[in-house]
Amino acid sequence: MKRSKVNEQPTRRKLLIGGAAAAGGLAAAMLPGTVQASTAVASPQASKADHRHFSSYISSKDGTQLYYKDWGTGRPVVFCHGWPLSSDSWESQMMLVASHGFRAVAHDRRGHGRSSQPWNGNEMDTYADDLATVFETLGLKDAVLVGFSTGGGEVARYLGRHGTRRVSKVVLVSAVPPLMLKTSTNVGGLPIEVFDGLRAAQLANRSQFYKDVPSGPFYGFNRPGAKPSQGLIDSWWAQGMQGGHKNTYDSIKAFSETDFTEDLKKIDVPTLIIHGEDDQIVPIDAAGRASAKLIKNSKLIVYPGAPHGLTDTHKDKFNADLLAFIQS
Repeated sequence: MKRSKVNEQPTRRKLLIGGAAAAGGLAAAMLPGTVQASTAVASPQASKADHRHFSSYISSKDGTQLYYKDWGTGRPVVFCHGWPLSSDSWESQMMLVASHGFRAVAHDRRGHGRSSQPWNGNEMDTYADDLATVFETLGLKDAVLVGFSTGGGEVARYLGRHGTRRVSKVVLVSAVPPLMLKTSTNVGGLPIEVFDGLRAAQLANRSQFYKDVPSGPFYGFNRPGAKPSQGLIDSWWAQGMQGGHKNTYDSIKAFSETDFTEDLKKIDVPTLIIHGEDDQIVPIDAAGRASAKLIKNSKLIVYPGAPHGLTDTHKDKFNADLLAFIQS
């Protein structure tokens, strides 16, 4: 009996150590890219095969590690997510296009999702340059570029700064351009007090704020007769809380105060604009309808009664419209 107990204790210790190691490995897999940079950073000089099979991170010009997904093969469809979410918000659409013979690519914007959380660079010019790095590193050409909400601003600024050499079509969904903020020349925008309120709510209790937004106006769950989805609310909260506090705070200024008017005028490829008529986050008149007037070769599809997060609440219709445009 004594011999059995002597052997039993080391065995339990090994199990505990092994379990801790496994948990540590899982935690490491969820940490920002800087932690895993030695094995996961995609160098611009690496081969295309290396990016697609051995790496989930790309290093930006300032060393920020950008997490990305790269599914399927064929013509690339590149997705840019909204605030304060991550590329996970596009999982339904990425599955859709990858299953229809396209290459679905999406990255977590700096400071969001699994990307690292730099103190600086949380503004549209740098977001756009990060996107350019993704295009260049993965060798993406003839791409359909899709942007939702803040991601729509990222798309517009990318095209304004880097042109359409690598892009053949554009999709803007519930997108923030041309300008969300109310000014003397943009009277249809929202007052600065609205965005000051968002910043104050984030500083006061970010976790609660990130529950209130999806529980209310984002998906239109605050409307009479709406049936809230706890799954959508939980997913939104989880994605938001994975992002950096400083990064997501700075991003409020980036998506609300950046003027994309001149960027939109430079878009010279077919563009599909989709916007919900009941968007309480980015009102359609100052956004979708205004953008359609600025982009020459554009088509606006309005979803009656749809909220900001229509990619989930109206997923079947949106996926059908997206796929039809990509395949056209």
